[in-house]
Amino acid sequence: MSSPAQEFFRSAVEKSADLAHRQIIRKGIDSYNVTFERTRNRYVDWQRARQRLYEIKWDAINHLDRYLEEFERNVIARGGKVFWAENSEQACRYIADVALTNGVKKIVKSKSMVTEEIHLAGAFEKLGIPLIETDLGEYIVWLRHEPPYHIVTPAMHLTRTQIAELFQEKIGDIHTDDPEQLVAAARRALRRDFFSADMGISGANFLIADSGMIALTTNEGNGRLCTSVPRIHIAVAGIEKILPRLDQLALFWPMLATSGTGQAISCYSTLVGGPRRPGEPDGPEEFHVVLVDNGRSELLADAEKRDILHCIRCGACLNACPVFRTVGGHTYGTTYPGPIGSVLTPHLRGREFDHLSFASSLCGACTEVCPVKIDLHHRLLENRRDAVNPGAHHGGAHRGLERFAFAIFRSAALGSGRFAFFGGVARFALRLLYAVGLRGTALDPGRVWNKNHAAPAIPSKSFRTLWKDRHGAS
Repeated sequence: MSSPAQEFFRSAVEKSADLAHRQIIRKGIDSYNVTFERTRNRYVDWQRARQRLYEIKWDAINHLDRYLEEFERNVIARGGKVFWAENSEQACRYIADVALTNGVKKIVKSKSMVTEEIHLAGAFEKLGIPLIETDLGEYIVWLRHEPPYHIVTPAMHLTRTQIAELFQEKIGDIHTDDPEQLVAAARRALRRDFFSADMGISGANFLIADSGMIALTTNEGNGRLCTSVPRIHIAVAGIEKILPRLDQLALFWPMLATSGTGQAISCYSTLVGGPRRPGEPDGPEEFHVVLVDNGRSELLADAEKRDILHCIRCGACLNACPVFRTVGGHTYGTTYPGPIGSVLTPHLRGREFDHLSFASSLCGACTEVCPVKIDLHHRLLENRRDAVNPGAHHGGAHRGLERFAFAIFRSAALGSGRFAFFGGVARFALRLLYAVGLRGTALDPGRVWNKNHAAPAIPSKSFRTLWKDRHGAS
């Protein structure tokens, strides 16, 4: 069985060479960038708004225990229930127990990345209880038996022709690729599920400590249908989603919308505060909140990288990342792709995902667009450092070879004469290797580049020598 690193490299090579796929992604992200820039310019001071979000999240994360306990007290006071899940297994088990205890026959679910993270759909598949994704993008990839491609736009890798063919196969009676008619077909199919489901599951964009409410941000009505029509509603959220006060949504909601989709505000901004109360015409009979840790406490204990937990899952860093634009979301093989996934996943899923932190150009574009000012490119560097330290997962032979190579480079770089000498040796050795036909073989240090590119000519003189010949001085 191949490792996650091997799978990533294989898929990256395949997707980077797929020009049609890259064109689809580029078109989607370019469209987002135009809208994002236009909406961002409506802010009087975008950088000041980012700083304010950072400060609020810093307070929330650094006092997480206090705010989570306040949130729990207020949820219970509103008639809801709170379950603290240390890991994915505990979270899935609790949700499954609620379903089995209440005789649930069908579940509808709105968009939630944390339910992808804990593999909730697989747990219910084993129980034989249908769990239907109702967000349009999630619905499309669910029908294709694929994970989401992007944090915000799960089906951005597909053309409308592909979606029309999928709907014809899965739903039937679809003879057009017109977007409005495709949306209408999905709506008709899902409307039956909304009104026959016993349980609705949602995520939570924010958990509001001082009111015990969850805040949902969607562009489709499915979120409200999932949370209000079934008799049981379960909200699943990572513990880092906490906000201290309700009034802070006045900044978080528009900043999330602008960074996520380029909108001034999302179509549906919803607050859910517990089960139906006496006299209320609708809402669930039971309301549960599952707070998922799943490695977040260990990350919280790391003061250097703690700000990773500030993430509000807007997806802006994915859209800014040249690596994501080239290899696509599925290549990462993780719930969270792109820069935030490369930073977060090794902490949530272990050292076998260390390779993701090397899948970056370190251009810093992700840090520049992050609305909560996570220092993403430095976190990538820190993950790289941790990946190659003596306690890391990598094998000793590979690590020893790297250390030997860098020791030689250090020795050469500390003196101009040595640098010139080693440069001359390297040029001579490369010309000799290529002269005897070893270009592209295991002995060629440039074999990775030469496999898909024209090999550069080996210069006869160094830059230092050329400079001296032209200017008469070093």
